[in-house]
Amino acid sequence: MVERWILNASPLIVLANTGYEGLIRQLASEFVVPHAVALEILAGPVDDRARLQIAGGEWPVDEAPRASEELQTWDLGAGETAVLSYAIAHPGWTAILDDGAARRCARTFSVQVKGSLGIVLMAKKQGLIDSAASVLETLRQRGFRLDEKLISAALKEIGEAD
Repeated sequence: MVERWILNASPLIVLANTGYEGLIRQLASEFVVPHAVALEILAGPVDDRARLQIAGGEWPVDEAPRASEELQTWDLGAGETAVLSYAIAHPGWTAILDDGAARRCARTFSVQVKGSLGIVLMAKKQGLIDSAASVLETLRQRGFRLDEKLISAALKEIGEAD
């Protein structure tokens, strides 16, 4: 199955800063970082891995189409708006978002969504990692916030929890 992803800042930052950004390259056939997202990442700490990778040209950056008035009424951040605008203009591409409001917005526009948790679960299902639980724990130690009940349900779904 062809996976085409539009990356928002949070998933890229959390995966890069834990050394798991390679999962994106392994799981997605194509991926892009909208220019507005790249600018958000570049405004981050100088030693941030995602920032260094964007600055070094390691991630393809593309301009997102102008957001529709309907999308703009959601009052999302510039990055989330760019991700969704790109996804709306490119049917079949998946928005990679962790932000709850942006995910709700995506559903109203019938945009496919996946987040950091979904990437980890997909990696486990495809045998790219030994343990989703250990990867998720690493992400949490680096500041990634995720509801404990959601993590437990997800781990149960893939057979890593009772």
